[in-house]
Amino acid sequence: MEKQVGLIGKGRHDSNEKGQISESAIITRFLQHGYVVLMPYGGSQRYDLLIEDVDGQFWRIQCKSGWIENGAIYFDTANHNVTGTKRDWRHYRGQCEYCADLGRVYLVPVDQVGRTRAHLRIEPTKNNQEKNARWAKDYEL
Repeated sequence: MEKQVGLIGKGRHDSNEKGQISESAIITRFLQHGYVVLMPYGGSQRYDLLIEDVDGQFWRIQCKSGWIENGAIYFDTANHNVTGTKRDWRHYRGQCEYCADLGRVYLVPVDQVGRTRAHLRIEPTKNNQEKNARWAKDYEL
């Protein structure tokens, strides 16, 4: 078997790389929509980027990676740092999810999601319940 050389990735991503891919996809989508995108220096802020809207207002955005499970895109709505046995959840104010499986970006207001995890429906529930369903198509950027 020949050894392949060139621009071939390792085929899988660790959580840091997944986060970088999500952040890049989200930035690209905002730029495609004409937003100004700013990135804070360092990694200790509670947000990943700032966007400026047409009115000149700035919005803090936390970038998240979503995954598909049971007909919905799931995403964490809090960051956590583990120090010894203590887990500290830090909630964020603005949020944008990238679902690599669909190649889509979703902008979800923080007041419309839970405190640790949320989901957007891409398929009806098994019992077809519509009440309180958050449909992914309504949040797509």
